[in-house]
Amino acid sequence: MSSLHEECGVFGVFSSETRDVAATVYYGLFALQHRGQESCGIVVNDDGVFSSYKDVGLVGDVFTHAAVQALGEGSIAIGHCRYGTTGSNDRINAQPLVINHIKGRMALAHNGNLVNSAELREELEMQGSIFHTTTDSEVISYIITRERLSAGSIEEAVNRAMDKLRGAYSLVLMSPKKLIAVRDEHGFRPLCYGKTPAGDYVIASESCALSAVGAVMERDLLPGEILIFDKDGVRSIKDHCGRCEPSFCVFEFIYFARPDSVIDGCSVHSARIRAGAFLALEHPVQADVVVGVPDSGIDAAIGYSRQSGIPYGIGLIKNRYIGRTFISPGQESREDKVRIKLTPVSETVAGKRVVLIDDSIVRGTTSARIVRLLREAGAKEIHMRISAPPFLNPCYYGTDIDSRDNLIACHNSIEEIRKIIGADSLGYLSVENVNKLTNEPTHRGYCSACFSGSYPTEIPSKPNKSRFETKISERSKSE
Repeated sequence: MSSLHEECGVFGVFSSETRDVAATVYYGLFALQHRGQESCGIVVNDDGVFSSYKDVGLVGDVFTHAAVQALGEGSIAIGHCRYGTTGSNDRINAQPLVINHIKGRMALAHNGNLVNSAELREELEMQGSIFHTTTDSEVISYIITRERLSAGSIEEAVNRAMDKLRGAYSLVLMSPKKLIAVRDEHGFRPLCYGKTPAGDYVIASESCALSAVGAVMERDLLPGEILIFDKDGVRSIKDHCGRCEPSFCVFEFIYFARPDSVIDGCSVHSARIRAGAFLALEHPVQADVVVGVPDSGIDAAIGYSRQSGIPYGIGLIKNRYIGRTFISPGQESREDKVRIKLTPVSETVAGKRVVLIDDSIVRGTTSARIVRLLREAGAKEIHMRISAPPFLNPCYYGTDIDSRDNLIACHNSIEEIRKIIGADSLGYLSVENVNKLTNEPTHRGYCSACFSGSYPTEIPSKPNKSRFETKISERSKSE
């Protein structure tokens, strides 16, 4: 895996009592850290008084004990961990966003990416809106705020705003009295809620974060659903449900989500096991051991091993203190991290024919380095198998693939890629089978446009993810 960025993790808690809700969000964000490692933030609501803190860095570094304590107690809180697919990695772009307007305050955290953010932002700017960040999340907050001026409630404002938003957005937001969860009409990104033994309601991007705070999962939000948590309990607005074909991002099952999460009724772990089994059927090979690239390649490797009958072995050890290589913005930095991130286990691979399982190949840099590591450890043959199809198209819904320029599969055949990475053979999972990763009747449909090119929405007219930074830079020069 190299150079893929996921978008964000969102978390929220509603309690009927004033308590240390900041600590609950803190633990929830820890469980969602894999979804965003650039920045994080928490906002606590104590009877309408918002206290917030956010900064660039990992959750454990940003939120020291003193920082969490300083947020105080409250009855509602939301949190966010970020990798920015729109907007630079600056503290000003960290979330949650806090908006002060004539009808009160609102805090918002967003997971996903709008396809019409440029048009909406231009419209808002022409009406006098002043933007402080370069994210499409601020566009969402302004659209909701504008609707709130004439709406009778915050949930009505959100419902109206959804008519204008296009693309991927799983949101948690809070007003002085309410916590609200929103999932876009296509259901691109995951969002679920649960309840703690104390009666607190918890919203999270993934079910693993519910478990981390002792909450029992109630269910996933439906595509297009709005859930409102307040003193009267939980209410649902389904005006936008059923308007679009569900298009859940299939790469959540392949890579982004934690294996212990259950999304839309489907186990991520089981989906990855199935991916490995499909790979073994599609690309069999005579070998001595199956090795998975930690972490997201391991489950698929187990599936390949079970289906093929080739023993599974631990052939690579991951340095747990190095983040995912894709968080490094520069190529040189990425390569430095790859060198210290993985260590081969010679006893497993020396003199062996190895089936090496990974979740994807983007640029090919990481794959080539891993193959070299195993060769140096004595592997006799290396047969690489990828538990996803080749990346051939940009993603506009929150995965940071905004150009075909850096995708190795766009410029090389599979045989050419095999030679570039130095493997003895190479096989990808087919698009047909990637759409069969879950076998659950509750699952509602995938988006696999990054592999197939079949987009469930119109693609943006201005797809450059750095367009807002460019605009600000150009204005600064002219002034």
